[in-house]
Amino acid sequence: MRLTPILFLACRLFAAEPAGWTHYGGDAGGSHYSTLKQIDRKNVSKLKLAWEYHTGDLAEGGRTLRNAAFEATPILIDGTLYFTTAHNKAIALDAATGKEKWTYDPKIDRNKGYSEVTSRGVSYWKDPKGGGRIFFGTLDARLIALDAATGKLCPDFGKGGIVDLGESLGGIKFPGDYQVTSPPAIVGDVVISGSSIGDNGSAAMDRGTVRGFDARTGKVIWSWDPIPALKESGAANAWSVLSADVERGLVFIPTGSASPDYFGGLRKGDGKWANSVVALKAKTGEFVWGYQVVRHDLWDYDVAAQPVLITWKGKPAVAVTTKVGFVFVLDRLTGKPLLPVEERRVPASSVPGEEASATQPIPFSDPLVPQSLKPEDAFGVTPEAKKWCADKIRSLYTEGLYTPIGLRPTLAIPGNAGGSPWGGPAYEPQRGLLIANTNNVPFEIELIPREEFPKRRLEAQNNRLDGEFAPQRGTPYGMFRTPLRHPSGPLCGPTPWGAIAAVDLATGKIKWQVPLGTMIPGMMTGTPLMGGPMVTAGGLVFVGAAMDGKLRAFDVETGKELWYAYLPAGGQATPMTFSAGGKQYVLIAAGGHGKLKTKQGDSVVAYALE
Repeated sequence: MRLTPILFLACRLFAAEPAGWTHYGGDAGGSHYSTLKQIDRKNVSKLKLAWEYHTGDLAEGGRTLRNAAFEATPILIDGTLYFTTAHNKAIALDAATGKEKWTYDPKIDRNKGYSEVTSRGVSYWKDPKGGGRIFFGTLDARLIALDAATGKLCPDFGKGGIVDLGESLGGIKFPGDYQVTSPPAIVGDVVISGSSIGDNGSAAMDRGTVRGFDARTGKVIWSWDPIPALKESGAANAWSVLSADVERGLVFIPTGSASPDYFGGLRKGDGKWANSVVALKAKTGEFVWGYQVVRHDLWDYDVAAQPVLITWKGKPAVAVTTKVGFVFVLDRLTGKPLLPVEERRVPASSVPGEEASATQPIPFSDPLVPQSLKPEDAFGVTPEAKKWCADKIRSLYTEGLYTPIGLRPTLAIPGNAGGSPWGGPAYEPQRGLLIANTNNVPFEIELIPREEFPKRRLEAQNNRLDGEFAPQRGTPYGMFRTPLRHPSGPLCGPTPWGAIAAVDLATGKIKWQVPLGTMIPGMMTGTPLMGGPMVTAGGLVFVGAAMDGKLRAFDVETGKELWYAYLPAGGQATPMTFSAGGKQYVLIAAGGHGKLKTKQGDSVVAYALE
């Protein structure tokens, strides 16, 4: 049949319309954007629950449950949704109905101690010879390949479908502190994986080597060490989600801090390429460029968010959000800043043996979170609580942004959970908006001389002091850190404690910013957030992440809340959207977050128009 030009164009547009997420973050570049627009600003208020699936992940119990976080974002391949639970159980569902197709359980030891108990999802590789594979890493350091159609292990990959990630590293020094919590990137026939490594147990933690594996055999093709010059340190690992420019054959690696977080006396210098975004050739691992957003990190300012591949004024670019609350826009081919950046002098360290960086890169863009805190800024539900918080703030040592952690209680703002978290931002290409969740959570942190550390930790246990002690073995100092909050619970910093913001990337200016969630009835305080936003061509931003258990939709132009639904458990995951049977669905994993103490569950929920 011969088509008229108009009908031909209509068919082309229809055929080009994607059904949904094929990668974590929507596409290989992590845009968190969908062209689907059946659900829009006019009808989003009519969204209703379409189906709900229960993973059964809580039923087996185990000590890991207390810290378990269901942070996965499913991907959609040929009408099937694929994802993993916090304990690495892989699941395939029919997208239209939520009916289970298959499951695979790698049998994680649920009574072992792990730094994190989470998995953000899986990746898909289409085999040129036919069929496809689902790849994911595990809490106990395995890389697994499953047949996408059946859920069976791929026998020709590694040993019976499994690669022991420690084997090619010559062993893992700290089992339980070396994990994989984010899906790998896949470019061509190469599966690229980072790792999640505990930061503060020792100076010499396992190294954050990034590796490329053959998608068919599991053999290591290449390895890249972010910190080859730092022999006394470890980590600098890529624990968050990687991005890829498949056409150019590039993979973009977000790295964390070298170990330990708060004392750098054994890792002199800038520490490249920790706390950076690095472009590598995906086929060979060859270094192309790197940009370090924090030098000689002393604050646990990992690059937690997935780098987002965008087009900036006609140029291929990478947008990077940081825990400090900055937005960097870099040339995708060279790593050079496109939004201006200056080197600004920052405070020196008074800690013996420490040599803090004299300067830090500061972009000329609006910071997403407060970067200073004064006593008069203190929050309090009552005058007495406000005074307590003001006095607490006044007692802490600070010289402003990038004040090195000292031998007395030091104010860290943003704290290590601040700025843009692991959920990453979304990019709306028509308006050039970067939409990011943000945390405003100041911390009190202190270095403790080694000889005093056991006594201080015991005293804290006896007095039920709420906070984290970490030994930082191999250094002269242990560490204590805790969110800055009133004994009754609320944070001492000003609200909002969590927000969602839209940044005009052409200028670096915030277009709108609104609190996200509440911790106090009747007050839009915002809450600490875990999970990212999604934006659609329907003019909507969907986001869970907040501690109050809601999935929300906002107007992308104004930030006005247009819809919400109460989730069966905490929604500390990034939502996604897809089309099945002519209907658009919005889906989120709702299983809660053990460390945030949101309601735990095992639900995947999908919403559609009535």
